[in-house]
Amino acid sequence: MRRPRQGNKVTVQNVVLLLYLVGLFALSPVSSITVSSPAELHASKGDTVTLSCTFTSTSRPTSKMTVNWSYRPQSGGTPWTFFHFSSKAFPPQDGQFAGRIRWQGSPARGDASISLINATLNDNGTFTCAVRNPPDVHGSPTSHTVLTVSPKVPSIRFSDVAVLLAFILLPSALITLILIGRMLCPKKQHNQSKAYRSPIEVTEGEEYGVHPPGAKGKKATCCDLYLMDSEDEDEYYNLQKRPSVEEGHVESQC
Repeated sequence: MRRPRQGNKVTVQNVVLLLYLVGLFALSPVSSITVSSPAELHASKGDTVTLSCTFTSTSRPTSKMTVNWSYRPQSGGTPWTFFHFSSKAFPPQDGQFAGRIRWQGSPARGDASISLINATLNDNGTFTCAVRNPPDVHGSPTSHTVLTVSPKVPSIRFSDVAVLLAFILLPSALITLILIGRMLCPKKQHNQSKAYRSPIEVTEGEEYGVHPPGAKGKKATCCDLYLMDSEDEDEYYNLQKRPSVEEGHVESQC
């Protein structure tokens, strides 16, 4: 009798073992994790910025889950990790973000967000969120957010508006009331100006020393003569030389 060849038997066992291993890995689920965050964030100087980071995992988060936040300046350079979470938060104790980072995440809800307090212009750059949740080792475990901080635009407060109203509108309203008052009282001013007569004014009939009946002649004083023009003085002295028609002729008291 001829014995079967041992080499053929070994080859068949290897093929069966290989098929078994391929089927085992093909049927087993592949663990994966996906991390997402906004691509861009804009803030003003002094604002509190929420750096959002969410993740989905095929495995339930455990104590082995870790979160790392790193920062790369806008001017370039090597990213460096400033925040770490593993069962509890480890905020930065020194450096650029010391005292300005707060943990806002909740691993049970797939949240790994943090907040940046009192943002400055030096914070412009790229923030990277990296989440690890063993045995999830595939997928997209990191996500990037570009933060842009701009100078804060000054805003007008209510007190500033009140001051403007007090120093602009109130004086304008007062001036308007005064002008309206002057426009409503022109007749009175005209009557006053018409009633006033200069001491050197001469009415019709008085030029020749003739006064209306019952009217009393006004005596010229030194002050009146002082206020006269040279022509008025000549006319006044000519009148003095003329014979008076009535007893009411004006005589100088100088």
